[in-house]
Amino acid sequence: MGLDLINPGELPAPSGFSHAVRAAGTTRIYLAGQTALDRDGSIGGLTVVEQFELALGNLLTALRAAGGEPSDLASLTIYLVDVADYRAHAAEIGAVWRRLVGGHYPATAAVGVARLWDAAALVEVQGVAEVVVG
Repeated sequence: MGLDLINPGELPAPSGFSHAVRAAGTTRIYLAGQTALDRDGSIGGLTVVEQFELALGNLLTALRAAGGEPSDLASLTIYLVDVADYRAHAAEIGAVWRRLVGGHYPATAAVGVARLWDAAALVEVQGVAEVVVG
């Protein structure tokens, strides 16, 4: 039971994501998009790395409140207002990921967008988790 990370040999080796995730015997948790909003509703962080850390932290807070852990993440979508900036800081963002989530890499997509709901937001993360039942 739990999550099987599937990375077929016919596809390029993934780095920082899994090609597919299969869940069995789990309860699904849908996680709303999270930005770097603090409790007062203000965007924190000036850089994409700072905002990614805050947004991911917010997502993980919601996940834990729903009974899940970072290792239960099955899918993650990252919305970016500047894909080139995100790519330029990929190593720093990867370090944030490993510190907050560890070595678990769900099926992930990064999507460039014109802007997010809050104009000061540079990044938003949205996910789906599968928590083992029992």
